[in-house]
Amino acid sequence: MHDPLILTLAPYSENHARSRGRLYSEPDSLTRTAFARDRDRVIHCTAFRRLKGKTQVFVAGHGDYFRTRLTHSIEVSQVARSLAHTLGADQDLAETIALSHDMGHSPFGHAGEDELHKMMEPWGGFDHNVQTFRIVTRLEHRYPAFEGLNLAWETLEGVIKHNGPVAHKLGNPAWKAVADFSDFWDLRPETYASLEAQIAAISDDIAYNNHDVDDGLRAGLFTLADLRDIPLIGPAIAEVEKDWPLIDQRLLRLEAIRRVIGFMIRDVCLETERRLKEDGIETAEDVRRAGRQMVAFSRTVNEDLSRLRAFLYARMYKHYTVNRHRSQARRVLNDLFRLYMEEPEVLPPNWYGRVCTKDTETQRARVVCDYIAGMTDAYAIEQHRQLFSMS
Repeated sequence: MHDPLILTLAPYSENHARSRGRLYSEPDSLTRTAFARDRDRVIHCTAFRRLKGKTQVFVAGHGDYFRTRLTHSIEVSQVARSLAHTLGADQDLAETIALSHDMGHSPFGHAGEDELHKMMEPWGGFDHNVQTFRIVTRLEHRYPAFEGLNLAWETLEGVIKHNGPVAHKLGNPAWKAVADFSDFWDLRPETYASLEAQIAAISDDIAYNNHDVDDGLRAGLFTLADLRDIPLIGPAIAEVEKDWPLIDQRLLRLEAIRRVIGFMIRDVCLETERRLKEDGIETAEDVRRAGRQMVAFSRTVNEDLSRLRAFLYARMYKHYTVNRHRSQARRVLNDLFRLYMEEPEVLPPNWYGRVCTKDTETQRARVVCDYIAGMTDAYAIEQHRQLFSMS
């Protein structure tokens, strides 16, 4: 692994000086690299700010300490910078992709995404990764010269390909926006993305698994005692108790989770370096043409993580209180979508104007979907109250 005090780029990393540029040509920034500029554009955009009011697991606003999509995205970006630094990758690019990866999420987390996909099925469906791509290439209106954020090619590639090649998805109606875009600016959907994009993807796994444990404990859905036989977190709890026999439960929870995060980061670094060496990876192009992800957990940690996820699925994601929130969320979005499609005149004037300019039902449905997908949890609940209650 690289010396943590030395800031150098490995030969297989992306280099901002060799970026493929932007779709719309712009003068270079005098103070930032292309990827740092992209990060700032993401941070300043409306969709990113709205993440503060969107569900991670618990509906935003239910409890002061639970993660939202915004705090989750910030935590992912911190892990991504640590990994990128250690592996000699471009930290700004990894951070940008990490910060933007959830911007396309609808209100109410995956329950909201599932409901929007169900409602949009006759007109192409809904996918939060594609919605993120549409936000950064089209939906954000902040600059007079172009739609979207006009991000660098490497950033756009990472946004849509951080989980691997997507060529097999482009025939899916929900992915039409990506297919159409790639027709005139090839994002090479058949290849893997950069090392930085892969770092952002695995940082998401590290962040949400550990922080869902934290939130689940805070919510009382399970206890530290329930975790003692669960891989990764169980051994960490035992280690902390050995080191600090009189530690209180709050600090025990925090210290154990901190150690698991550090352990997982180190495991990813070691496994990634092993794969890079084993596959003879020497350039960024080698990373794209490799036959597998380069950034990964070791087999042992991957198996342990599967058991931790199974625990969280059974004890947290399917807990009856979480199920109740999901049920309510689905009804709210279902009601709103149906009403806006049947009576678009109840939409705010700017959104009603967009609907009126569309020629087909498919286009009108996509506008309605964009409006709902951009809502925060609280805004969706309030709109539902105003439209379905006379009180």
